[in-house]
Amino acid sequence: MLPPLKPIPIKERLSVVFVERGEIDVVDGAFVRVDQQGLRVRPVLTHIPIGGVACIMLEPGTRVSHAAAALAGRVGTLLVWVGEAGVRLYSSGQPGGARADRLLYQAKLALDDALRLKVVRRMYAIRFGEEPPARRSVEQLRGIEGARVRRSYQLLAQKFGVNWSGRDYNPENWDVSDLPNRCLSSATAALYGVTEAAVLAAGYAPAVGFIHTGKPLSFVYDIADIYKFETVVPAAFRVAANPSPNPERAVRLACRDMFRQTRLLDRIIPDIEKILAAGEIQRPEAPADAVGPAIPNPENLGDAGHRS
Repeated sequence: MLPPLKPIPIKERLSVVFVERGEIDVVDGAFVRVDQQGLRVRPVLTHIPIGGVACIMLEPGTRVSHAAAALAGRVGTLLVWVGEAGVRLYSSGQPGGARADRLLYQAKLALDDALRLKVVRRMYAIRFGEEPPARRSVEQLRGIEGARVRRSYQLLAQKFGVNWSGRDYNPENWDVSDLPNRCLSSATAALYGVTEAAVLAAGYAPAVGFIHTGKPLSFVYDIADIYKFETVVPAAFRVAANPSPNPERAVRLACRDMFRQTRLLDRIIPDIEKILAAGEIQRPEAPADAVGPAIPNPENLGDAGHRS
């Protein structure tokens, strides 16, 4: 009898894999991409180490079997269906199981104005490396953040010698955007994918945000913005400054390398806990009849990424 399945911690996984134009299936117990050739008499198989990947981005031209989706869920790998270059998000499959205690904790912080402000101030301090101005509302801090972000774009564009006229792109018409904006869109899509995988692995809700609100990935945007100018924006501008025949692919490779260099997956879940702890309230205990995680662990493995 096989031993119980023990997922690899998020911090030890490859960040993101993009797949396009193929069929995802399980063959002989392995997660594979099948290149269809005629009637699949001689399919070409590309093995994907599903348990060692945090997030798989499925671009147009991919089909996913039920067995593949079930295996991804069992090992805690996020599947995200996206548009060309990962720009548009169509759907995502939540790996793992319910964590009612953490959802209630997150919701309590978001619904109380005073607690929400404490969390937003902690986000600001971690992102900019300094305490935000005192006696400011969430809306005022959002305005201050926006001004600093615009200035950061300008400074990085100057550093890499990129002609920058502002953040502007149309997801409905990808080709009308200039190269820097297309590179940034591809880069941020990769960052949002790995951040969503970490948020779900930690047991929190992607939609319950603090700075961003009212969107399916509000909390993902909150967390991803902390790392954006450290990781994907420099990577995108570096590619835009040295155009290649396939800039979207070059951006993905640059982001992958940047995620590894900055040890991003090591940091996201601990930072989430540190940010929410700013509210200074106790996390509620899960009810006795709560639905457990999809991958129960016999004992705590010491990593929030295991959802134990």
